[in-house]
Parts: sequence; structure tokens; C-alpha cells
Amino acid sequence: MQTMFLPRKVTMKREFLRTLVVGFSLVAGLGLSLQARAEDEAPDVLIKRLSVEVLDSIKADKAMRSGDLTKIVALVDAKILPNLDFQRMTASSVGPAWRQATPEQQKRLQDEFKTLLVRTYAGALGQVSDQVIAIKPLRASPEDKEVIVRSEVKGSGDPIQLDYRLVKTPGQGTGWKIYNINVLGVWLVESYKSQFSAEINAKGLDGLITTLVERNKANAKKS
Repeated sequence: MQTMFLPRKVTMKREFLRTLVVGFSLVAGLGLSLQARAEDEAPDVLIKRLSVEVLDSIKADKAMRSGDLTKIVALVDAKILPNLDFQRMTASSVGPAWRQATPEQQKRLQDEFKTLLVRTYAGALGQVSDQVIAIKPLRASPEDKEVIVRSEVKGSGDPIQLDYRLVKTPGQGTGWKIYNINVLGVWLVESYKSQFSAEINAKGLDGLITTLVERNKANAKKS
């Protein structure tokens, strides 16, 4: 598996793919219930309840367990991405250069980054087996608009750290959205930011876009 544009420390862990399976399974759960209910729930309660629902659904899906990438990509696209604050994720990953990007460049960066994440992590969904989630006590006040939900993935090996940064988005029909994920001590956005910065310094924003396009084409050929 190509490691370009993956968290460097995380790719050194043998549990990396399995961790991401559970992490994105949790995020996927955010799209399974009525939004009004999601708005009424504390973020840790939300993630705990929905993670159980989603993990059970994946374990029961033979097609995804057998590696049906088309179905897995559809699941990621339909259930995960709508529940991320994706513009914030992309802007934070690109860093200061985001503010200098034209609207067209910002759109292309967001589109290609979205495709990168879908293709990178979709294949891992089929690896769910016996994992369970332990949610740690939430350290937040009721009025907080941004929180970190900390958890552990427990399975056949050592417990794996998996944390989420969520933001409460204003307005009706919104609720909590995830904008960063910590896998084994590495925050996703910060890891991409360092790699994107190197590309921007060497090739500029258009160079980063070109690199993302090429990586996505290569990933698509493998599916």
C-alpha cells in the first residue's frame, strides 16, 4: 500500500487499517439516525450508541467483508462524508496557503482530498471483526461548542487510542460534526498538513492539486 499522504507514524503500526475501520465506522454512524435526535445527544453518547449500530451492520454485511469496494465506497460517501466538517478539514490540512487559494483551487483541493480519503480508507471497512469501543468520560461543559471524544478500540490486540474532535454547528438540521481524528496519537489533519506543506513549498498549490489527482487515479486503478 502506498504511504504517500498517510499519517507517517500510523503507517508504522500493524493495526493501522483496523483502527481506521472502527474510526470511520463510528463516523459513519452519524448518518444513521434523525438529525434532530443527534442534536439532542451529547457527542460521546452519540458516538457510543451509533458505533454499536454501525459495527453490527458492517459485521453482518458479507459484501463489504469480502471486499466489495464499490459498495464500501458508496457507504463512505453516503454515510461518512456528509457528517464531517469537510471544508474545515481541508482548509486546516492545506494550512495558510488555503487563504491564498482561488475559489476554484479551493474546490479542487476539497474534491481531491475527499476522494483521497474515501479511496484510502474504504478498503479497510471490510476488516471489521471482533472490535468493541470503550468511550472515556467526556471532559466538557454543556455550553462547549468544540469537544474531544476519547475512546479505545478493544479487540484481539492491545487497546488502540482513537479520539475525535467535534464542533457543534449552528442552525437547524446540523448538530455535531467531526473535523479531526486522532489515531494512535497522530491527529489526521496535522499529519496531512505537514505533507501538503512540503508539496506546496516545492510545487505550489496547483502542484499539490496535480499530485492529489495522480494519487487518486492510481488508487482508482487498484480498485
